[in-house]
This record gives sequence, structure tokens and C-alpha cells, in this order.
Amino acid sequence: MPSIRKSLLQLLFSGSSMKRWNDKLRPMELFEVDKQAHKMMVAWMLYETNARGLPLDERLALGEAVVEGGLFEYLYRLVITDIKPPVFYKIKANPDHYRRLTAWVMDQLTPRIQVLGETFTQRFREHLAVPDRRDPASRILHAAHIYASRYEFHLIKHLNPWDEELDEIEEDFTATLTAHSDIKGVPELLTEGHPFERFASLCGRLRFQTRWSQTPRIPETTVLGHLFIVAACAYLFSLELNACRARRVNNFFSGLFHDLPELLTRDIISPVKRSVEGISDLIAQYEHDALERRVFSLLRQAGAPDLADRLAYFLGIEFGSEFETVVRKKDGKVLRTDWRALAESYNHDEFDAKDGGLLKICDNLAAFLEAYTALRNGITSDQLQHALWRIQGAYAQEPFQHGVHIGSLLADFD
Repeated sequence: MPSIRKSLLQLLFSGSSMKRWNDKLRPMELFEVDKQAHKMMVAWMLYETNARGLPLDERLALGEAVVEGGLFEYLYRLVITDIKPPVFYKIKANPDHYRRLTAWVMDQLTPRIQVLGETFTQRFREHLAVPDRRDPASRILHAAHIYASRYEFHLIKHLNPWDEELDEIEEDFTATLTAHSDIKGVPELLTEGHPFERFASLCGRLRFQTRWSQTPRIPETTVLGHLFIVAACAYLFSLELNACRARRVNNFFSGLFHDLPELLTRDIISPVKRSVEGISDLIAQYEHDALERRVFSLLRQAGAPDLADRLAYFLGIEFGSEFETVVRKKDGKVLRTDWRALAESYNHDEFDAKDGGLLKICDNLAAFLEAYTALRNGITSDQLQHALWRIQGAYAQEPFQHGVHIGSLLADFD
């Protein structure tokens, strides 16, 4: 399979500049990539809740349908850009109009996504061919989409008291979520103060944290948006590596949540962690305690201890790092491994593998995209230049890591 290239990465990143609610007065800029991250976090909770008791193959099939459906909808949204929802819904209601719009969207996207293979492109076409899909994964995604949009709406509602659209928008959000109440977890999302809803709301706050907070950039990315870019890259690289379905799904959701502790500690940069002996261990212990108190406990209170355990697995709590490559043996024991052993011996769904080394590459790649784009947009900064030099230099020495030709990919940006 051809390798992922610069044009696809730049397309994924473009959602960091795509503004939402830009016809309303806003307390802060709201961006598409942040909304997508929040949507997929909520979709993960609904997926895990509704997959309980399913056989492994059915559970993973549902998980991948949720992941790919979310990616397909994001890429579609990037192309149609500022079509307001009421207008888009009218287009979807007319089969001919929707077919023509979708054909045009695919014409725009195909040159960039074809590196992922014809099978992926065909799945994309088939997903878009049906405007209102009613399968379980699509309904989970739609409920998560409405929740995340409703969360943003509540941020701007009080600033727009004169806007006659607001009551109608809120009623539509509530009615649509209520129509999905047969999905386990949705009634709890509708119940303010329920631990499930509190956790979903907590995740949304990551949009308030700006990355590189002391470095001017355009666009100013948030921790929430960064998580989605890392997750998307992790999934797409997993396809390139011919990873099994469990690895693909795990890599996406591990990337999506890997910086969740920053909600509790904010972004503590590596030089600070290395400046005082023992401070890194102290920070790790604090993050663990805070996660237990403010995150895992919420999921347990919601009657979902399995979700708390799953999130701990994604975050690498057992080994102290989200970037450890791990597998789960048949006896339930989690073991560290390396990418070669993973590919040769553990690339099977039953091992529940997670490519921590690949996540680290994707984390660095997302930071590289942030710095590169800011510099291309005219922001001159020693910190940004140093970040590009550091990341490119690291992969120039070892261009092939975790099965990915990351050095040649970064060379595309020269």
C-alpha cells in the first residue's frame, strides 16, 4: 500500500482552522476539529456501553464502524465547509441533490485518500451513499454529534438572547437526542448531573486549553483538537500497517484520550518534567490520583467500571505511560512488547494490542503539523523553528520507526 502523504495530513489538520457557529456571538472561537474530538469521545462511551455482551468480532465490527464513520463524516464536513445545518438537511432530503453533492465531495477527496487503498475509498463511498443511515454505529455517531453540538450551543446561548433561532435550535437538539433514547447511555447524557453526563462534559473542557500557550500561532490549536488529529493519524497508519481490527480500534481511541490527564494538570512541557530529579514521577503520581478521583470514579458512579478500566488501559496506567506498546495475553495479563513482535506474533484481535510507539509518532507528527502550519501562516518564532528542527532531526536519524517511514513523510514538508 502507498504511504500516507503530506496532502492527506494537511487535509486532516485543516479542521483546526474551520470555525463553527460563526454567525453567532461567541465567548471564544469554536473549531470543527474540537467538536469532532468531543463527538468521538462521547461516541466511545456509547459504543462501549452498547457493545457489552457482544462476541468479540461483533464488538470490534461495531467499534470500527464508529471510528470510520466518524472519520468519513469529518472529511465530508471539511469539504462542504460552511453549509448551515438547515440547508444541508434540505439537501439530504432530496436524493438527487444529495447524490450530486456527494459525488462532488468524493471528487475532491479521492486524490488525497486514495493512498489508503481502494477498499478504504470504497467503504467511504458506500457510507456516504446513504444520507440517513440507521445502523447502530451511525445512530451512536449521530447521538454523539448532537450531544457535542448541544454542548457548544450552551456555551454561546446566553450571549445571543436576541437571536430568534436559539429556541428552535435547542428544541431540535433535545428532540433528536430524545429520539435516540433507546441507545444505552443516551438517557444519562440527557440527565444533567448524571456521572455519565458529567464525564462527557468534562471531556469537552479540553477545548479551553490552548497548546503551546506561550507561543503565538495561527491556528491556535487546543488539546481537544490535538487529540483528534493524533487519533485519526493513528488509525490511518494502522491501516497502512495492516493492523488487525482490535489494534486499529484501540489505536484510535488511545490517541483520542492520550492527553486526558492534561484536563487535570494542564500541559507540563518536557523540560520542566526533566528539570528536577524525581519531578516526573511526582507528576505521574499526581495525574494518576487525579484521574482516579475525577475521571474513573465518575464512570464507576455511572455503573460503568468496565469503561474506567478500558480508559486506564488506553492511558497506560499500569506501566506509567500511554506510549507503551502492549498486548493482553489469554490469562488477562498485560505485557509490554515491541512493534516487530506485535506484527509477527500478536497481530490478532484476541491480543487486544495497542501500538504505544505508533501513538508517540502520531503525537510528534501532530505537533509538527501545528508548528509547520503556523510558520507557513507567517508566524516567526524560535520555539516553532526549534520544534520543527527537533522532530525532523529525530526521525532523520531513524527514518523507519514502528513500521512507518516517518522520515520520508516529514521530508515532504521541506
